[in-house]
Amino acid sequence: MSITITTAPCCWGVDDVRNPNLPAWELVFDEVKAAGYGGMELGPYGYVPLDIGKVSQALTSRGLYIVAGTIFHDLVSPDNREELLRQTHEICALITKLPRPPQAAGQRFPAPYLTVMDWGHDERDYAAGHSDRAPRLNDRDWQGMMDNIRAIADLARTAYGVRATIHPHAGGYIEFEDEIERLARDIKSEVAGFCLDTGHTWYAGMDPVATLEKYADRLDYIHFKDIDRPVFERVMSERIRFFEACAQGVMCPIGNGCIDYPAIRDLLTQLDYQGFITVEQERDPRNAGGSLADVKLSRDYLGSVGF
Repeated sequence: MSITITTAPCCWGVDDVRNPNLPAWELVFDEVKAAGYGGMELGPYGYVPLDIGKVSQALTSRGLYIVAGTIFHDLVSPDNREELLRQTHEICALITKLPRPPQAAGQRFPAPYLTVMDWGHDERDYAAGHSDRAPRLNDRDWQGMMDNIRAIADLARTAYGVRATIHPHAGGYIEFEDEIERLARDIKSEVAGFCLDTGHTWYAGMDPVATLEKYADRLDYIHFKDIDRPVFERVMSERIRFFEACAQGVMCPIGNGCIDYPAIRDLLTQLDYQGFITVEQERDPRNAGGSLADVKLSRDYLGSVGF
């Protein structure tokens, strides 16, 4: 394997840019470097400034690069198309002008990527992890979401040469096994790849190893996280939003939870996966004082099992 481990601002609680408790982006950059990572994600739209010179200098001075930008927004509403494409333009215009990530010989598409996630629906947020009670989109709304994803992916590819990778996310309308299967049928590999997340896969009731293997031919990018099983079992018995569960510690440093990373390493070796894997650990930003220690624990553990 030729794999590079990176990390993301969500490890510092950066998910909702409207949250008044977010740490400064410069502090996150400092701690990414201090924890031993060479690369990171940009984080949600609006967190890191869309200033090529300022962000390039911040990355270069720390020896960092950006492996992916993120669309984390309502992908369902047809009225949201203009906003989604505006974000695509602005994110891709920035990430393609920043210090470039390295590319492994066997990597399918060069980074940086544009990771695309659906978000913003209360009825699904409160049903995160509960496939049996989560409402599904009707055919019209599903096709509208597919059209929005195609529009994002086509713009990123044709205007900027950026590969879109679709990320099934707990609490969004692409989360569960049936939805990922439908996504794979409706969005062809030439349009967009997949960014599968071991933690969101497990949270949604799937086996991360089996899911990575099933979609190996669509796998352009991977997220790693771990889950504290006792906290998970408790929050699954409550009516709770996904990020409220994260604030209560359902995500933990990799190696401290229930996901089998030696088995994942063996599978990725067998698949000859090459490229990037990003460590994530969603949390309350008010607890970001523990982020540096946790992302270092995750990186050290992954090194100990062969990553």
